[in-house]
Amino acid sequence: MANAPDPPILVTGGSGFVGSHVVERLVAAGARVRCLVRASSSLRYLPQTGIELARGDVARGTGLDEALAGVAVVVHVAGVTKAFSEAAFYEGNLRGTENLLRACERQAEPPRRFVHVSSLAAIGPSPELTPLAEDAHPHPLTWYGRSKLAAETAVRASTLAGRAVILRPPVVYGPRDTDVFEVFQSVARGLMVSIGRGESYFSYIQVKDLAEAVCRAVTNEAARGRTYFVANPKPVSWNAFAQTAASVMGRRVRSISIPSQAAYLAGWCAESVARLRGKPGIVSRQKVIEARCRFWTCDPGRARQELGFETALDLRQGIEDALAWYKDSKWLKW
Repeated sequence: MANAPDPPILVTGGSGFVGSHVVERLVAAGARVRCLVRASSSLRYLPQTGIELARGDVARGTGLDEALAGVAVVVHVAGVTKAFSEAAFYEGNLRGTENLLRACERQAEPPRRFVHVSSLAAIGPSPELTPLAEDAHPHPLTWYGRSKLAAETAVRASTLAGRAVILRPPVVYGPRDTDVFEVFQSVARGLMVSIGRGESYFSYIQVKDLAEAVCRAVTNEAARGRTYFVANPKPVSWNAFAQTAASVMGRRVRSISIPSQAAYLAGWCAESVARLRGKPGIVSRQKVIEARCRFWTCDPGRARQELGFETALDLRQGIEDALAWYKDSKWLKW
């Protein structure tokens, strides 16, 4: 008799930027993948083979029991990164996580692993260039960060806590991203805008490296019940990030610094335009609150020691890969 197929891995948010790369990596590793997608989700970046689709919505709590049937591992990527209100962040990030956890707990055989993709924003900025460790006291600054921290708390309070893994990536960039893409757009025009005086430093990870970190969290037994920052080993300044992108594009870039108050006003104006269009954008007062902090850095040492995870792409390689995709996809010209 043929061996029974391995149970599937359920990925929420699989049609999004990070989720689609996670799905690709899992399929490449030979996993059976089931993607939870909404009726409105675009499937353009999902693999054509090797996946199953399940219709549902974590925020509304619909379709979850059916999607979880027979699932061995859950990778929870779905969430809200841009919204007009605090309530919308909590609905997408906290309530969605709570709904998914409750549905897991209802299963006759709950998943043996729950990988939750959180964010450095849940912990907050570092007071200086010294990177934060996982046990740093949380001090999120924004609605997004506070909602992601609340979701982490829900994971730890659930009956799945002992089998859960929490990953906290910092700035994520790469093919299909629309947020850091705006930085690349600005650089392609020869301009880099910063807020306030002095260099700002941040930890970062290319999305393909993040997808690999998720795979490690799925398979590594040492990860059970643990939390990890996953990032390149050394932070970078936004100026160095922009200059690297400019070098790849063969551009010269001019840096402009604007005062925090002016940036906050610009954020308010951008929000007003976004409301008229009915779609939140990357520029907002909440983002300005984050951007005016000089240090968003974390220490990925625990992931290296316990998961054996190290990023494969350095800054230039990651940017080259991202820009090649944007150019091929006709998102950017230079």
